[in-house]
Amino acid sequence: MSSGAEKIVSSIMSEAQAKADAIIQEAEKEAAGILEEGEKRARMASERILESARKQADMRYQQIISEAKMNARRAELEAREEVIQEAFRKAEEELEKLASASSDEYVSALKAMIKEAAVEIGGGELTVSMKEGDGSLDLGLDKIAAEVEAETGKKTTLEVGDSIRTIGGAVVRTKDGLVEVNNTVEARMSRFRKALRSEVARVLFQ
Repeated sequence: MSSGAEKIVSSIMSEAQAKADAIIQEAEKEAAGILEEGEKRARMASERILESARKQADMRYQQIISEAKMNARRAELEAREEVIQEAFRKAEEELEKLASASSDEYVSALKAMIKEAAVEIGGGELTVSMKEGDGSLDLGLDKIAAEVEAETGKKTTLEVGDSIRTIGGAVVRTKDGLVEVNNTVEARMSRFRKALRSEVARVLFQ
């Protein structure tokens, strides 16, 4: 091959090599860009996954804390309720002891409960039902009737009726039985329970 032809071939090969090198460099650059973009996307996806996991973990943590607080509050309320109920039971036991002893204090309270019920009815011909044994106490029903009559302006009589099952107190009713007021210890405790609960809770948990 002549020297001229060799130069041409050499020039073509050099140009081809240069082009090939340029293509390779461009390909390498593009590949590096694709890889970098891939890694960037992978990092972003990883961060999103981690952030999502953090949020879920935080939500679960808050849920557990909230449930724990609710359970603790419920346990506290149940414990308080148990203490309050025990206080009421003891109060009833003490009232029962007081009533069974027929002490002056109980007799005075019984008179007041009979009068209160009779006044609430409005006076008239009334019967008084009490626990067995209370009917024989010196209650002065005539005197109570006179006090009721003075307050209501209606002629009033009080007589002992059939005995009833109760800790103490009385049920007062009209002779025809159409109107009655239950002023037994149990009924009064039930009526005043809501107000008493607040007072008991204040005393116990202040």
